[in-house]
Amino acid sequence: MASKVELVVEVKSPADKLWAALRDSTELFPKIFPEQYKSIETVEGDGKSAGTVRLLKYTEAVPMLTFAKEKLETADDENKVVSYSVVDGELADFYKNFKITLKVTPAKADGEGGAVVSWAMEFDKANDQVPDPDVTKETATKTFHDLDDYLLKN
Repeated sequence: MASKVELVVEVKSPADKLWAALRDSTELFPKIFPEQYKSIETVEGDGKSAGTVRLLKYTEAVPMLTFAKEKLETADDENKVVSYSVVDGELADFYKNFKITLKVTPAKADGEGGAVVSWAMEFDKANDQVPDPDVTKETATKTFHDLDDYLLKN
Protein backbone atom coordinates (compact mmCIF):
# COMPACT_ATOMS: atom_id res chain seq x y z
CA MET A 1 0.00 0.00 0.00
CA ALA A 2 1.34 3.40 -0.95
CA SER A 3 2.19 5.86 1.79
CA LYS A 4 2.39 9.61 1.42
CA VAL A 5 4.25 12.20 3.47
CA GLU A 6 3.78 15.91 2.88
CA LEU A 7 5.35 19.10 4.13
CA VAL A 8 5.02 22.81 3.51
CA VAL A 9 8.03 25.10 3.90
CA GLU A 10 7.88 28.88 3.78
CA VAL A 11 10.98 30.74 2.61
CA LYS A 12 11.95 34.40 2.17
CA SER A 13 13.22 34.11 -1.42
CA PRO A 14 10.83 35.07 -4.23
CA ALA A 15 9.06 32.12 -5.87
CA ASP A 16 10.66 32.75 -9.30
CA LYS A 17 14.18 32.84 -7.85
CA LEU A 18 13.62 29.71 -5.75
CA TRP A 19 12.08 27.86 -8.70
CA ALA A 20 15.02 28.78 -10.96
CA ALA A 21 17.46 27.46 -8.34
CA LEU A 22 15.53 24.20 -7.94
CA ARG A 23 15.43 23.72 -11.72
CA ASP A 24 19.21 24.32 -11.79
CA SER A 25 19.88 21.86 -8.95
CA THR A 26 22.08 19.64 -11.16
CA GLU A 27 24.69 22.42 -11.20
CA LEU A 28 23.81 24.27 -8.02
CA PHE A 29 23.30 21.61 -5.34
CA PRO A 30 26.81 20.06 -5.40
CA LYS A 31 28.21 23.62 -5.00
CA ILE A 32 25.82 24.69 -2.22
CA PHE A 33 25.61 21.32 -0.44
CA PRO A 34 29.06 19.67 -0.80
CA GLU A 35 28.44 17.81 2.48
CA GLN A 36 25.57 15.92 0.77
CA TYR A 37 26.46 15.59 -2.90
CA LYS A 38 29.67 14.43 -4.55
CA SER A 39 28.08 15.14 -7.92
CA ILE A 40 24.83 15.32 -9.87
CA GLU A 41 24.89 14.63 -13.57
CA THR A 42 22.37 14.26 -16.35
CA VAL A 43 22.71 10.79 -17.90
CA GLU A 44 19.68 10.90 -20.22
CA GLY A 45 17.73 13.78 -21.72
CA ASP A 46 18.30 17.52 -21.60
CA GLY A 47 18.35 17.90 -17.83
CA LYS A 48 15.17 19.96 -17.69
CA SER A 49 12.26 18.11 -19.33
CA ALA A 50 10.22 15.02 -18.45
CA GLY A 51 12.12 11.84 -19.23
CA THR A 52 15.45 13.24 -18.05
CA VAL A 53 17.45 10.86 -15.87
CA ARG A 54 19.96 12.20 -13.34
CA LEU A 55 22.61 10.37 -11.34
CA LEU A 56 23.11 11.72 -7.82
CA LYS A 57 26.24 10.61 -5.97
CA TYR A 58 26.14 11.17 -2.22
CA THR A 59 28.95 11.81 0.26
CA GLU A 60 29.73 9.56 3.21
CA ALA A 61 27.72 11.99 5.39
CA VAL A 62 24.46 10.75 3.86
CA PRO A 63 23.36 7.63 5.77
CA MET A 64 22.77 4.38 3.84
CA LEU A 65 22.92 6.00 0.39
CA THR A 66 25.77 6.11 -2.10
CA PHE A 67 23.82 7.00 -5.23
CA ALA A 68 20.37 7.43 -6.73
CA LYS A 69 19.13 7.62 -10.27
CA GLU A 70 16.01 9.69 -10.63
CA LYS A 71 13.72 10.13 -13.60
CA LEU A 72 11.97 13.44 -14.11
CA GLU A 73 8.26 12.66 -14.49
CA THR A 74 6.79 16.17 -14.54
CA ALA A 75 8.49 19.46 -15.38
CA ASP A 76 5.94 22.28 -15.48
CA ASP A 77 7.74 25.64 -15.39
CA GLU A 78 4.54 27.65 -15.82
CA ASN A 79 2.95 26.18 -12.68
CA LYS A 80 6.31 25.60 -10.93
CA VAL A 81 5.71 21.88 -10.40
CA VAL A 82 8.29 19.12 -10.71
CA SER A 83 8.13 15.43 -9.85
CA TYR A 84 10.61 12.61 -10.11
CA SER A 85 10.83 8.92 -9.30
CA VAL A 86 13.86 7.06 -8.04
CA VAL A 87 14.68 4.32 -10.57
CA ASP A 88 18.01 2.96 -9.25
CA GLY A 89 20.18 3.02 -6.13
CA GLU A 90 19.63 2.05 -2.52
CA LEU A 91 16.25 3.81 -2.31
CA ALA A 92 15.04 1.65 -5.21
CA ASP A 93 16.07 -1.42 -3.17
CA PHE A 94 14.15 -0.25 -0.07
CA TYR A 95 11.06 1.02 -1.87
CA LYS A 96 9.15 -0.44 -4.82
CA ASN A 97 8.03 3.09 -5.71
CA PHE A 98 9.55 6.33 -4.49
CA LYS A 99 8.29 9.59 -5.97
CA ILE A 100 8.81 13.21 -4.94
CA THR A 101 6.60 16.06 -6.12
CA LEU A 102 7.19 19.69 -5.31
CA LYS A 103 5.40 22.89 -6.14
CA VAL A 104 6.57 26.45 -5.55
CA THR A 105 4.01 29.22 -5.10
CA PRO A 106 4.36 32.87 -4.12
CA ALA A 107 3.63 33.44 -0.43
CA LYS A 108 1.37 36.36 -1.39
CA ALA A 109 -0.88 36.92 -4.39
CA ASP A 110 1.22 39.87 -5.61
CA GLY A 111 4.33 37.67 -5.81
CA GLU A 112 6.10 39.68 -3.09
CA GLY A 113 7.28 38.39 0.24
CA GLY A 114 8.74 34.98 -0.31
CA ALA A 115 7.51 31.59 -1.44
CA VAL A 116 5.87 28.43 -0.22
CA VAL A 117 7.23 25.01 -1.16
CA SER A 118 4.68 22.18 -1.07
CA TRP A 119 6.57 18.88 -1.04
CA ALA A 120 5.14 15.37 -1.16
CA MET A 121 6.82 11.97 -1.02
CA GLU A 122 4.93 8.85 -2.10
CA PHE A 123 6.43 5.43 -1.49
CA ASP A 124 5.77 1.70 -1.25
CA LYS A 125 8.08 -0.21 1.06
CA ALA A 126 9.76 -3.29 -0.41
CA ASN A 127 8.92 -5.12 2.85
CA ASP A 128 7.76 -4.48 6.44
CA GLN A 129 11.33 -4.22 7.75
CA VAL A 130 12.04 -1.10 5.69
CA PRO A 131 11.75 2.04 7.84
CA ASP A 132 9.65 5.03 6.85
CA PRO A 133 11.86 7.52 4.98
CA ASP A 134 11.57 10.18 7.73
CA VAL A 135 15.16 11.31 7.18
CA THR A 136 14.21 12.27 3.60
CA LYS A 137 11.53 14.62 4.92
CA GLU A 138 13.96 16.15 7.43
CA THR A 139 16.60 16.55 4.72
CA ALA A 140 14.10 18.21 2.36
CA THR A 141 13.09 20.74 5.03
CA LYS A 142 16.72 21.59 5.78
CA THR A 143 17.57 21.79 2.06
CA PHE A 144 14.79 24.31 1.35
CA HIS A 145 15.86 26.51 4.28
CA ASP A 146 19.56 26.28 3.39
CA LEU A 147 18.83 27.01 -0.27
CA ASP A 148 16.78 30.03 0.81
CA ASP A 149 19.71 31.30 2.93
CA TYR A 150 22.04 30.86 -0.04
CA LEU A 151 19.69 32.69 -2.43
CA LEU A 152 19.21 35.60 -0.03
CA LYS A 153 23.01 36.07 0.10
CA ASN A 154 23.67 35.58 -3.64
